Amino acid sequence: MLKKIILNPWTALLTLALVVGIRIADPTFVESVRLRYFDTLITSKAPTENNIYTVNIDEASLDKYGQWPLPRVNYAEIIEDLYRRNAGLVVLNVLMAERDRTGGDRDLGAALKNYPVILPSVSGDRTKNTPRMPGSAVLGPEWLDQIVQYPGLISNVPSLENSAAGVGIVNTLPEVDGVNRRLPLIVAVNDKLYPSLSLETLRVAAGDSTFQVKLVEGGVEKMRIPKFGPITTDNLGRIWIDWSQQNKQVSLTNLPKNFGGAIVIIGATAAGISNPIPTSKGAVWPQDVQAAVIATMANGVVIQRPDWADGAEILALVVAGIALLFLTRWTYVGLFAGVGIVAISIFGSRFLFSNYLFLFDATMVASGIILVMLHAYGIKFVSEFLQKQQIKKQFGTYLSPDLVAQLQRQPELLRLGGEERELSIMFTDVRGFTSISEHYGKDVQGLTKIMNRYMTAMTKKILENHGTLDKYIGDAQMAFWNAPLDNASHAKDAVRTALQMMESLDEFNKEVVAEGVPAFGMGLGINSASVVVGNMGSDQRFDYTCLGDGVNLASRLEGQSKNYGVRIVLGTKTAEYVKDEYPIVEMDCIAVKGKTEGVTIYTLGTTVNYKHDMYLQAYYRGDWTRAKKICKELIDSDTDIKHYYECMLERLEEGIPANWDGVYRATSK
Repeated sequence: MLKKIILNPWTALLTLALVVGIRIADPTFVESVRLRYFDTLITSKAPTENNIYTVNIDEASLDKYGQWPLPRVNYAEIIEDLYRRNAGLVVLNVLMAERDRTGGDRDLGAALKNYPVILPSVSGDRTKNTPRMPGSAVLGPEWLDQIVQYPGLISNVPSLENSAAGVGIVNTLPEVDGVNRRLPLIVAVNDKLYPSLSLETLRVAAGDSTFQVKLVEGGVEKMRIPKFGPITTDNLGRIWIDWSQQNKQVSLTNLPKNFGGAIVIIGATAAGISNPIPTSKGAVWPQDVQAAVIATMANGVVIQRPDWADGAEILALVVAGIALLFLTRWTYVGLFAGVGIVAISIFGSRFLFSNYLFLFDATMVASGIILVMLHAYGIKFVSEFLQKQQIKKQFGTYLSPDLVAQLQRQPELLRLGGEERELSIMFTDVRGFTSISEHYGKDVQGLTKIMNRYMTAMTKKILENHGTLDKYIGDAQMAFWNAPLDNASHAKDAVRTALQMMESLDEFNKEVVAEGVPAFGMGLGINSASVVVGNMGSDQRFDYTCLGDGVNLASRLEGQSKNYGVRIVLGTKTAEYVKDEYPIVEMDCIAVKGKTEGVTIYTLGTTVNYKHDMYLQAYYRGDWTRAKKICKELIDSDTDIKHYYECMLERLEEGIPANWDGVYRATSK
């Protein structure tokens, strides 16, 4: 009875109830997904050109004026120049909360009295200077606590604050994911209402002395500029920014001859002065955000998220989910119905936005329906699987087990292909193999046995440290880490394996030398890189292996171990991953054979002194005379990489190559 209940597709009602419960609770991750979906809707609108310019104080501007902040006499000259170029209204988005040490406040104040300019203020933890009282009419001031509140307001120095045509707050109000999508047009500071910079700009542009706000218990009910008209906001006084509104961007050093009566917003973009704001369309400079908000209001664009939208979406999810479960009794009807519901929710929400600018969330309805489908059809799949198992048991006495198993088999699991992931790839090779081969002469069996003993000892360490042995290539080995099983410590495990292999090699050599066999040497290269790993080959035969440029580089690094007089060579990423656990030593920047770009290579060493860095600096900058001197000193020092310095000294003795750029270009593998 219990089994029958568990395998009933209507148990998917539990999944539907869970999804609805999550939507009602509306945790942060759900809200973030919904807002991201709204981003795709809003940013899909066709662009609209506006008569708004943003004038950027960029690096070229600082080169021209010589410093930041600019002396205020320069701002006065800039304002006069903009109006000579037929600017309609200037917004100077530069807060000036302290007196100008160059004495330019009087000149700027005079310019502000002669030309209409909007200045910014910034809300904060305290009030600085005396904020200018805005021209506003507030109905229901007792409900000021229902809008965005700040404890203080930082204003411009009084001579500038009182001379400006208007002053507005530039603070943003990011959503839960830190992205700015809605901007508050009004805020409250110490029981007084202040406009945003964009609202104040629109008021001055409209030639109005006030803006009007009606507050109720739930927040903002109405807002308007009398000579402009009503502005639709949410209860916090925010509007959705229409990112299709396009303004023109120019440098302060390259102004147009005629602005054509445009609103001109001055803001900083030079590095280290101002930071872009995260928005639905990515990082945007503050002045461009203000331009988009002004254009959104001026063009009457009202993007809305109706108050009843949450309830409508939850109801749609419940009704659609129950209807789907009813239809799943017919397998294909339910499948088509589920796909149809998902499509309708997505295209319906896009239709409502395109035609009415309504924001409806399709993500929760679509994902909820998909989860309900997965539950219902998962139950069906399990039921069918159990039925097939029952059939297998019944027909096992009538057909051969092989034939029954063949009916159950899924050949697609053997398909060719791979996935991209980061691996640490190791190549090893025997050094001195010629001497070993000569020792055995025509005794091929003896050579085979000694090589098998060597490979066994080395392979044991690879497998003990979670490595995957890819293949044997003559007297060489290839192995990798982080596939097929995930291994977050793949680089460290690879390096640990290398060290243990060297220890095993020393023990192995003691045994074979005692038997009269020449000692084995070994070179080893490790590189960490993103490659493709999986079943590769042909339909007739394939291997689990990896391919990619990082694999080739690992092989080349192993080949260079002899040239650098070390047993282990590490690639850049491998060294970065293991440097906190193992003592790494930078050796060179090398372009291996077949490559033009250099990579920094490392080895392991424990007795490297400060002179090594001095040697590398001289080597890279082409001062090979000094590099040779230090190299000789290092050879005579107590170091465990003496052979490396000897090899490098031989190279230095040959003389610096023509067009040396700090990268050694290898001519051999």
